Amino acid sequence: MDLLEVDNLHTYFDTKRGTVKAVKGVTFSLKRGKTLGIVGESGSGKSQTAMSILQLFQRNQYIAEGQIRFDGKNILELSKKELLKIRGNDISMIFQEPMTSLNPVFTIKAQLTEALKLHQHVDNKTATLRAYELLEAVKITDPKRVAKQYPHQLSGGMSQRVMIAMALACNPKLLIADEPTTALDVIIQAEILKLMNELKDKLDTSILFITHDLGVISKMADDVIVMHGGKIVESAPINEIFKNAYHPYTRRLLAAFLRTDIRNKKTAPDDFYSKENNVFDFTTFKTEETADPDWVQVGTNHFVAASLRKIDN
Repeated sequence: MDLLEVDNLHTYFDTKRGTVKAVKGVTFSLKRGKTLGIVGESGSGKSQTAMSILQLFQRNQYIAEGQIRFDGKNILELSKKELLKIRGNDISMIFQEPMTSLNPVFTIKAQLTEALKLHQHVDNKTATLRAYELLEAVKITDPKRVAKQYPHQLSGGMSQRVMIAMALACNPKLLIADEPTTALDVIIQAEILKLMNELKDKLDTSILFITHDLGVISKMADDVIVMHGGKIVESAPINEIFKNAYHPYTRRLLAAFLRTDIRNKKTAPDDFYSKENNVFDFTTFKTEETADPDWVQVGTNHFVAASLRKIDN
């Protein structure tokens, strides 16, 4: 059963120069206990898609069209009070930079117990004991000592473990992880990914994992969607993407992943793009059964965005 369903999502920004369409017609679903990866370079719309789910918007940002259903409810129809009950409780988020996401003026204990008191309605003693349990669950030694510390006293890896503990405090049904390992070295990154997989299996939590790194996606996701220019260009099971990618943009992402000189870059190199990225001839796949000629099934649960006009040579 699908825990999260996003249908034809359009998220826009109003600016002095006009409307910026950050997310354009995104549709996907996420099953309970599974991990869906969203991969793409910076500016592809992947983070804005995630922000739209919790409606963590700037003042000039809004959802112009679409539906977001979580656990059977349309999130876009909820009141602010109802949405606040979901944020941090049923849906939690791990942000990109733990050092900037943690509040520098509060101890780790204070930040961990805040959500517990708000959503679980427990007293300070119970919340404190739960905070220690959470820190221990994310493999932090001496949790009582760490709980008394401030964010600036922790390493990057330790801070990210604290962020994961905070996100899991209320046993959420959905965990959104937005580039959670970007600022970490490869050894700490591997430890964090292993920890997230272990906690997902233990708690039966669904994960929406956002990254520009295909290597990370290969270790985390059951399925993956590839975004480019605010749209999904390909969607498939993770093994299928690596073995049988169809869209030129996906193929170039895979090729870039094999180039060690650009693997960790968030934006594409100058020679990355070609006219094939936006115009892809799939005329041979058109059938009478194809309801939307721009979204073609090419395999089991494998779909690709396609244009019916040929590429000009």
